[in-house]
Amino acid sequence: MEITEVKVFPVNEDKLKAYVTIIFDNCFVVRDLKIINGNTGLFVAMPSKKRKDGTFRDIAHPLNSELRASIEKKILQVYEEELKKMSSVAAESMKALGQKKRDYDDEGP
Repeated sequence: MEITEVKVFPVNEDKLKAYVTIIFDNCFVVRDLKIINGNTGLFVAMPSKKRKDGTFRDIAHPLNSELRASIEKKILQVYEEELKKMSSVAAESMKALGQKKRDYDDEGP
């Protein structure tokens, strides 16, 4: 089983950092994984459902630690790449905004 696609959707919350969708072998999708900022750093939480007693139960999850580690490693790698991309876009936007301000200041009264 190979992870063929990972889609990361960053959010701006305290502990929840992103929602994730993964695709295995171009034919099986798992949605609503979460990247959580926990006490010991980032980790990936599997999709879960709240039960009547208030506890949560995973809907889908790996059956061994090797697959869990592989999924987490790939997801966190894509998450870091997405953050770098977002930082780069933000820097370019700030640069363009600074240029517009200078142009505006040059045209002053």
